[in-house]
Amino acid sequence: MHIVDLSMPIAPHFRWPVELSIKGDIAAGDQFRVSKINGPCHGFSHVDAPAHFVAGAPTIEATLLSRVVGPCRVLDLSGCPANQPIGPEHLAAADAGGADGEILLLATQWNDQRDYNDKSFWTEAPWLTLEAAQWLAERKPTAVAFDFPQDYPIRLLLEGKEVPKPEHVTHHVLLSHGVTLIEYVVNTSKLKAPRNLFSAAPLLIPNADGAPARIYAIEGLAI
Repeated sequence: MHIVDLSMPIAPHFRWPVELSIKGDIAAGDQFRVSKINGPCHGFSHVDAPAHFVAGAPTIEATLLSRVVGPCRVLDLSGCPANQPIGPEHLAAADAGGADGEILLLATQWNDQRDYNDKSFWTEAPWLTLEAAQWLAERKPTAVAFDFPQDYPIRLLLEGKEVPKPEHVTHHVLLSHGVTLIEYVVNTSKLKAPRNLFSAAPLLIPNADGAPARIYAIEGLAI
């Protein structure tokens, strides 16, 4: 059994303000050391609830663990070049196939090419086309995980630009079809098996439209 940590650390980042405060010093005689964190629900490795994009849709506490924990097949997209679209033909070529209801992990190994603390990670990544998002929806996964900023408009957000909602293709197509999004996975180059047991359990934050998750895969289990 091999456990691979796929989580982006929650630490100071140019995209997301994060504040970790610490109260108490045990060496100075305090009984406890207590940390408090202030940060976004949609930064770093996290899970999107449908309410993030769809009016009146369920919030994150309604996301069943069975949707984000379970058998996962890895689509090896490491050959996809930077700054180029990923179409359904790329996904089909990378997918060995499997049952409906599995988690799909789209693995470009992007954080091996760009540092996620650098703007280039967000502005030079490949992205999914509308047809690719539709292809994913047709596979009927419970969730799709991405190790790159999967919608082209994400890079435009860094410049304060807004685009029509349908251009956020994975949010528009997948969340609208009830498919959970698992965003900003890292370290996918460490995965060697095409199938594994995957876990992206979000924090239970009632009425939130997303939540951070500790994401990992377990290779070597019978699934």
